[in-house]
Amino acid sequence: MAVLDGCESKFRTPEPEDMVCPKCGRTVEVFTLRGRITEDTPCECGYVFEHQQLDSPKVEKKPE
Repeated sequence: MAVLDGCESKFRTPEPEDMVCPKCGRTVEVFTLRGRITEDTPCECGYVFEHQQLDSPKVEKKPE
C-alpha cells in the first residue's frame, strides 16, 4: 500500500480531459488536477491551454 493511497490519492494524480479549442473548435486532450490544467498544452492552431496554479491560502501579517 502506497503512502498516497487513501481518500485524497485521487486528487493528486492528473487526469486526461478533452477540451474544445476556442480558436478552431478541435478537441484537445489536457491533463487536469481538481479541474485545473496542470501543464501548458498547445493546440495545432497555435492556441495554448495555459497551466492554472492552485491558489494557496494567503496569510496576512499583522503590523507589530
